[in-house]
Amino acid sequence: MNTPFRHSRIAVAVAGCALAFAAGQAQGAAFQLNEISGSGLGNAYAGGAAVAEDASTVWSNPAGMVRLPTMQAAAALHVITPSIQFNNNGSIAAFNQPLGHEGGDAGTHNYVPNMYFTVPVTKELFFGLGVNAPFGLVTWYGEGWAGRYQGIKSDLKVINVEPALAWKINNEWSVGAGINYQKIEATLTQATNYSAGMAQGAQAAAAAGAIPASLVPQIIGATAGLDGTGQIDGDDSAWGWNVGVLYNINSKQRIGAHYRSSIKYDVVGSVNFTTPIPPVPASVPAALAPAVGAIAAQVNASPTFANGGVNLSIELPPKFNLSYFGALDDRWDLMADAQWTGWSTIPEFKVVRNNGTVLTDQHWNYDDSWRFSGGANYHYNNQWMFRGGIAYDQTPTNDLERSVRLPDSDRVWLSAGAQYKWDKNWVFDVGFTYIIGQSASIDQYANATAASIGAYGKVKGDYDASVTILSGQVTYSF
Repeated sequence: MNTPFRHSRIAVAVAGCALAFAAGQAQGAAFQLNEISGSGLGNAYAGGAAVAEDASTVWSNPAGMVRLPTMQAAAALHVITPSIQFNNNGSIAAFNQPLGHEGGDAGTHNYVPNMYFTVPVTKELFFGLGVNAPFGLVTWYGEGWAGRYQGIKSDLKVINVEPALAWKINNEWSVGAGINYQKIEATLTQATNYSAGMAQGAQAAAAAGAIPASLVPQIIGATAGLDGTGQIDGDDSAWGWNVGVLYNINSKQRIGAHYRSSIKYDVVGSVNFTTPIPPVPASVPAALAPAVGAIAAQVNASPTFANGGVNLSIELPPKFNLSYFGALDDRWDLMADAQWTGWSTIPEFKVVRNNGTVLTDQHWNYDDSWRFSGGANYHYNNQWMFRGGIAYDQTPTNDLERSVRLPDSDRVWLSAGAQYKWDKNWVFDVGFTYIIGQSASIDQYANATAASIGAYGKVKGDYDASVTILSGQVTYSF
């Protein structure tokens, strides 16, 4: 008997990328959020580990706290507006399903806050505390889009709380270190090809003699286009660490280096399915109608659509920054930054049910990536300073392994900002960035079998993406 799909394939389709946090539109490579301060955005975060101009240095390099002689608090809010457009070019519909539309704009407004506090304990010892969001995304495709079996909605939040210490060794050298407590929460949804399940159930019923074989085409036709929904929710908390060093070349130039450890999560969550009520074809004799209902009941009761607990082990990547800051004169500052992110800690996403069976096993094969940035400040007078910056951000993924949850590509940042010093205590910063994403091809399941394409189709085409970021920050020195 020829079966157009297998239950195991439905499981892959339902869970596809389940708790795959490298999804959607974050603003750094993959799902990393670089928006860690409102002041740094105007420079595209160039010189991040060396600038140390306000309390946000708790995150970018805790050693920089030695440059803040008084107690200081800073709070920032970033309004992030991504645009993600899929252009179909060769996608294939799943079995017994329409192909669907291109998904509209999958980007949504995101609001990312940061808060930092620093205090000098002695002339040599400094304490800081930061709360921010280093990873995150929210993307949402339209219902019924062509890639609905790979992903519809992705909602990820990572909150970081970091206490840190800095020690001023002498006028040239300072060091700093912090401990990171992080909490991760994720909700991911996608469609399930319920029609394929009914087709297999009808074929199995006919093979067992429960219904005439002549009814199989009628049942398949009557149940065409039926979609269910699968949703995975999960969370975990974990610890990491970071260390930094700041070296003053002279009174106007300095170099900073900063390393953040990888953080391992053992995410615990659940998967829940909703299934439609399949119609009974009008041509089915009344005596056989219960058999059609029994097919639906068997599909609903199959292990494929079983609700229950799941778990996933994932290691978010380490990061290293090497930064430069230099004051050319009383008017101009120049800064530069090179950032390495060890995305190779994520070779796959393997989601396992609590009973030990694999729900999905996705091979992502991320590569380590680099981000390079340069920026400048212009001090107009004692109150006003204007900023500019540019950055190149490399993606860790590739065309064959790119996901609809992560249509990520190499990108360029164009940034500008301004700072206004109200008085000796109050400082206000605004920044704006426009991110241009390189057009990215996607060919999910390029080497897929007919059975797997029958379960969840094939997404092939191109993505065009861009992002605008508007940030504001208030800094108060006590």
